[in-house]
Order: sequence, then structure tokens, then C-alpha cells
Amino acid sequence: MIDQPTNFETETQIRMKNTRKDSLKAWLQLQFSDCRQDIKLSLISGDASFRKYYRIEVAGTNYVAVDAPPSHEDSERFIGIAQLYSEASIATPSVFFKDIENGFMLLEDFGDQTYFNKLNSLKEEGNFGEINTLYESAIDTVIDIQAKVDGTSLKFYESKLLYEEMELFTNWFCDLFLGLEVDERARKLISKTFTFLTEASVSQKQVPVHRDYHSRNLMVLKESNYHPHQKPGVIDFQDALNGPYTYDLVSLLRDAYIRWDIDHVSKWVDYYFENAQQTALIIKVSRDQFIREFDLMGLQRQLKVMGIFARLSIRDNKAGYLADIPLVMDYFLEIGQKYQELEPFMLWFNDNVVDNVKVKIQRKEMLEL
Repeated sequence: MIDQPTNFETETQIRMKNTRKDSLKAWLQLQFSDCRQDIKLSLISGDASFRKYYRIEVAGTNYVAVDAPPSHEDSERFIGIAQLYSEASIATPSVFFKDIENGFMLLEDFGDQTYFNKLNSLKEEGNFGEINTLYESAIDTVIDIQAKVDGTSLKFYESKLLYEEMELFTNWFCDLFLGLEVDERARKLISKTFTFLTEASVSQKQVPVHRDYHSRNLMVLKESNYHPHQKPGVIDFQDALNGPYTYDLVSLLRDAYIRWDIDHVSKWVDYYFENAQQTALIIKVSRDQFIREFDLMGLQRQLKVMGIFARLSIRDNKAGYLADIPLVMDYFLEIGQKYQELEPFMLWFNDNVVDNVKVKIQRKEMLEL
């Protein structure tokens, strides 16, 4: 069956997509040549990248087949990071077969239960005991990544990249999504703010970081021979670097997809702070200094995420991410106002961005009805 166009896909894009799907299926048939069955690919999801994930079943066992176009995705890096994480006892999916040249992989199937889905169910039930257990387990894994992963082969999250990520906010979010006319004075203010946040980030202790550690990239695993069931399964780790030690924690606790009240977040921040001290990840850092580093790191990431979500909508026809922008913006407004150094930028942001975002998203939603 030919996949039908979604959003604004062209006929050429559809043909290319189906050609790759057919090639992936043929490759899988070769890997399982001893099993005389027709392999059926069931789309699980495409994520915020160009990768596509399919579930297959062979001889009663489920696997995940990955289509990662080499022109856009680095499968070799994915496999390398998976190996580093596995050696540190981080629960990542095993790679059973790979074809680097074509961007095909066959992975262990971690199932469908993401932290995001599980946490929302528990939230509706009011089961905060289990929610707390899940977050403590996720934070334990952050500490394991920082303390146990061998980061010698990882590149560093350098100033240039941190700054360029925030430019996504200016170029994609302000210019292209909102259509703002950002004058020279405002651009200088934005540049000064980006420099301040960049310097705050690189001055932190540098450790191995996942770089996209949130509820949709963590899986609730069933007990198995491969991984202790209490550990979250970790996916989408291919962009890992050595970077600021607060990065993964703020990605988790100021998640773009799910929000918790300040008391819960403070409790989990303290849990990390106390346990990181025990593993010597934090030495001679006061809690106030730690909170400042945590907050400023979050602001850098939130500017980046607003830009990425706008780009996903405009360039990649993934408009669903627009619904998550208000939460990201709420974090930014709530935390940014705490810091006097950011007062001029926050005034500009409130005057020029906030109302425009509300109008733009409402207009988009109306057009899709």
C-alpha cells in the first residue's frame, strides 16, 4: 500500500519515502532469510528528526527497524553512543543488525510505554508516589551518565554551538514564524543575552550529557534479562556531548511536554543535588549557585526549543509541535524574570513576543479545523 501524503508532502517526497520503506523491508528480509515469512513494517513514529521507526515481528519476537537517511542522520554515531552508554550500564536498545551506508538498523524493542504516557496516566490517578519513583530513577540515570559514561571520545558542547542553537529562536521563531521586524537595537540586545547565557553554560562543570533527556525519550521497561526493570530505557541519545552538568536535569524537570508544580520540581532538584554531591559530581557548589546554573541553562535550552519547534512546523510540516510552545514560553517567562541581568531582554520579550505567539498559534489552530 502506498503511504498517503500528510500535511504538505509533495508527490516526490511520498515516492522517496516509499522507496526507502521498500528498501528497508528488503534488507530486513535478508537479515531474517532463515525465517520464511513476509515481514510487515508497522510505523511507530517519526520523531523530531528525519528518522522513522517501524515495529516488526519475527518468529514471535518484536524488533524496531530504523530508517535513518544517511544524508540527514549519522547512524554510526548512534551506534557508537549506544555502545558507550551500554558499557556504563545505561539501558539503551541493543543493535542487532546495521547497514551504515543505507542508514538501516534493527534494534531491541523497548515497547510503547514512554515516561510521558505513564506519567500522564499516574497524574490523572493522583499516584504521586509512583511518579516520584519514576523521577528519582530518571535522575539516578542522569547521574550514571555523568559519572560512568566514558566521555573521552565525545565532542564538547562548545560556545559556538550553544550560541548558534539560540539563534534558532531569532531566525526561525521571531523572523520566520512570528514575522517580527527585529531592529538593530533589539538584535544587539538579543546578542548580548545569548552571550551571557552561553558564558553561564560553559562556565559549569562539563560532563557527558544526553542532550535531549525528557519524558518522550525515556521508556518504562518491563523486567527482562537485559535491563533492571527499575531503570528507564533511554533513547534518542545520538547527539550526546560533553556539556554543562545541569543540562540533562533541566531538560527532564522543565520538560517541554509535561509540567509539574514548583514543590515537586524543587524536591527532585534537591534529590539530584544531594546524590551528585555523594558521587563528587558537585564539589564546593552552594545550592543557590546550583539553582542559578540550573535556571540559566534552562533558559538557553528554552530559546533553542522555541526555535526548533518553529522550524519543525515551517520546514518539516510538523505543526503539532506548535502546541508545546506555550509551556516552553511559560518556563522562560517564569525563570527569566528572576535574574536582573536579563531584565532588558525580558521586557523586550514580553512586549514583542508573548502576544504575537498567542495570536499566531490560535490562527494556525483555526486554519487546521
